[in-house]
Amino acid sequence: MKNTERFSTRVDNYIKYRPHYPAAVIPYLETETGLTRHTVVADIGAGTGISAQPFLDNGNKVYAVEPNREMREAAENLLSRYPNFTAVNGSAEHTTLPDASVDLVIAGTAFHWFDQVATAAEFRRIGTENARVVLMWNVRQAELPFEKGYEKLLHQYGTDYKDMQHRNVGASELAGFFKPGTMQENVFQNAQLFDFPALKGRLLSSSYIPEKDHPSYHTMITALEDLFEKFKEQGMVKFHYETKLYVGQV
Repeated sequence: MKNTERFSTRVDNYIKYRPHYPAAVIPYLETETGLTRHTVVADIGAGTGISAQPFLDNGNKVYAVEPNREMREAAENLLSRYPNFTAVNGSAEHTTLPDASVDLVIAGTAFHWFDQVATAAEFRRIGTENARVVLMWNVRQAELPFEKGYEKLLHQYGTDYKDMQHRNVGASELAGFFKPGTMQENVFQNAQLFDFPALKGRLLSSSYIPEKDHPSYHTMITALEDLFEKFKEQGMVKFHYETKLYVGQV
């Protein structure tokens, strides 16, 4: 399966159950990058528009570049109320955007899919002279007993979860992507509360999780239900995230 097709059957669950980004991201970027409502933003690997929406709410013009047709169409439907939103059929390596057309390039939980060398060249091409790049991830934590149990379930049933873990990107891996001395790092706290149907939807939003026609699907869902019943409090379980931001120039 091509990386651009991995989420084609996951769109509905992705929209409903993937974490959004903390509101504090926008004032932080106002301070660190000079973000204003006049800043033109390119959201690369925009998916269903989760990462674009805070900037649209801020009044920014946003070009949402996404190669997966199903996710791009979902973003168009969800964000059509924003006159400053434009969906673009493109990729990180070939956005199709004009030269020097954007002031801020963002990627929300997507950069790990990109070819870093080709992407850096493309970001330099589409960025204005002092353009900044913001790479964001919602990193699910696995410190508490429920979260540890969920992580164990992913290892047991995820078809290529270990391969996905190898795609995790941190400051050391990004050192060669940003211009030396320009990268800044910050962390925000984030969380989600789930009843069981929502927890199931969150699980099924992941591209490495078996779908209904897979032999292990029903066993996996039973294991998830057992995990939920063991750790639920007032009918809910909680995911904790660290939202990691890396800001710099390329």
